[in-house]
Amino acid sequence: MQVQILCVGKIKDSYISAGIAEFEKRLRPYAKIFITELAEVKIPENASASEEIRVKEKEGELILANVKEGFSTIALDPNGLSLSSEAFSGIFREAKLSGRNICFIIGGPLGLSPELLKSVEKKLSLSQMTFTHTMSRLILFEQIYRAFRILQGEPYHK
Repeated sequence: MQVQILCVGKIKDSYISAGIAEFEKRLRPYAKIFITELAEVKIPENASASEEIRVKEKEGELILANVKEGFSTIALDPNGLSLSSEAFSGIFREAKLSGRNICFIIGGPLGLSPELLKSVEKKLSLSQMTFTHTMSRLILFEQIYRAFRILQGEPYHK
């Protein structure tokens, strides 16, 4: 199975990069995980609401153009479905059974465009709390690792 993490922006904090690198290493026995980082569209200073919408639309177009062919799309969205770790592991179980690969989409600081959100197969919320888009990436990696441990019947921290 392949898992694409498609995200806008680079990680600037070394502690987040180190955490992601650790989970990438831990995930190697379970799946091929790869990150596709896209450049943020520049947000004008004191951007109006319409300028912010244009930024999200441009980022959405870039994102959709970079989803790997045949991958199921799951966008991280605060209004998406909230799952337990056990239920989240079911996404990977279903993908394995159907022979599908998964692409998780993480937007930039402004979030994802309505058009992109309409086009994805699933919307997933990591929490009702707000996280930076880079912190969301680390949390997603940890949850993917936990999901594979659950599927394999291996111990994980409850």
